[in-house]
Amino acid sequence: MSNVMSYLFETNAIRFCEENKPFWYTSGKIGPYFINTHFVYGSEKDATDLLSYIDECLKDKNSLPKNVFQRVLKQYSENSIYQNVINTMVDFIKNNINVDEIDFVSGGERRDWFFSNIVAFLLNKPHISIYKDLSCLINNYDFSESIENHDLTGKNVLHIADLITVASSYIRAWIPAIRNLNADMKWSLSVVNRMQGGKEKIESENVKSFSLVNVDETLFQKAFDDKIINQKQLELLNKFFKDPDNTMRDFLINHPDFIKDALNSDEKTAKRARLLLDDDIYNLKN
Repeated sequence: MSNVMSYLFETNAIRFCEENKPFWYTSGKIGPYFINTHFVYGSEKDATDLLSYIDECLKDKNSLPKNVFQRVLKQYSENSIYQNVINTMVDFIKNNINVDEIDFVSGGERRDWFFSNIVAFLLNKPHISIYKDLSCLINNYDFSESIENHDLTGKNVLHIADLITVASSYIRAWIPAIRNLNADMKWSLSVVNRMQGGKEKIESENVKSFSLVNVDETLFQKAFDDKIINQKQLELLNKFFKDPDNTMRDFLINHPDFIKDALNSDEKTAKRARLLLDDDIYNLKN
């Protein structure tokens, strides 16, 4: 899936930190890369605009799937990056899953919808939009009508996601929501797997998990070969991949001003730094 990997770089969907300047994550942890998979919708601006549109559409959840589908269908017809990513997903599904066994395609609020509804359309399968409150709306493949029967006993579902990290959304919402319909989520396909244990958690729920791109040494090496990162960045990324917590703990010990500077930075960064300290995420007090 090297073409999808290239699009992650081209659209800045994956960003690597400058030397000695790891990114702050929402959790209070830090790391050397950041991923916004939905940027392969075409660009950061296109993705941000669609996310804002989805937020507006959430005011009327019943009409949201059709409205979002019409927007992504237009993008699919006009943007070659997005079109190629979606076509790669569809080809992957056809090569790895018996499409005749798929009864429904699902996607969860919000970024999954960048991918799931257009994939459903191209596979000619009805779509299940899953909301964070575990409610669902079912549409036929072209979103021209809603399907009222929410008892899907015996039906098999393919879930489409933008990104898998630790699969908390799957465990908390997506899998239970499908089970509430008496259906069976049998497969999951994400654009990116951050290789942080999410695949294993999903498969422990008897869902076969696939991804187009894994964030691992292969991706880092391609970034180096493409001169996106230098040798020192590559070494840090590989160390982080093997042992993220200890790698970042060592960094903080060797760069004592990093947290101090963050605490004096903008409010969002300062909040994350305080979270790191309050929860002693990297065991720095010992």
